[in-house]
Amino acid sequence: MDAISLIVRSIFVDNMIFAYFLGMCSFLAVSKNVKTALGLGIAVTFVLVITLPINYLLENYVLKAGALSWLGEEYAAVDLSVFSLLIFIAIIASIVQLVEMIIEKFSPSLYASLGIFLPLIAVNCAILGGSLFMQQREFASLGLATSYAFGSGIGWLLAIVGLAAIREKLEYSHVPKPLKGLGITFIVTALMAIGFMSFSGINI
Repeated sequence: MDAISLIVRSIFVDNMIFAYFLGMCSFLAVSKNVKTALGLGIAVTFVLVITLPINYLLENYVLKAGALSWLGEEYAAVDLSVFSLLIFIAIIASIVQLVEMIIEKFSPSLYASLGIFLPLIAVNCAILGGSLFMQQREFASLGLATSYAFGSGIGWLLAIVGLAAIREKLEYSHVPKPLKGLGITFIVTALMAIGFMSFSGINI
């Protein structure tokens, strides 16, 4: 039940976009088309679900103070946490490279439409933020860490697809000229964030 609560909370209450504003660059740039936004959202979710559990294992069995005690008492005092950020980024970059090759092979049209924003998943704040939040929150098990990764990815996907759907409708709406483009997009994003804030009152 804890895992389900964590997934629901990370989708609606602790949404990466609307609660922490992580990954805003690709969120705003790729949300012009629902199909492209869906593709990027799935890619981000996949990368989160793969990288966060790997980083969790590294954090708990290699990096943090005392993590290497399983090798013997002489390693109990070793603290490699100073390398956490570097290793997290290396793992994320490796998985993103793999995702990029898979999408290029099986969906060239999606690969072309995502353009530069596909390799930029490696520096997407939401991906790294997930691993850093995992480190901060000290989840009790790998299952909870994976649940958090899945929920965070779905939350990011929901946000970008929702904005893309609204922006497609706005193409046929009478938007005042000064607000066209990013102006109205920022307003819509703010209104969506206010809407998601209502979920914070739910006791999960």
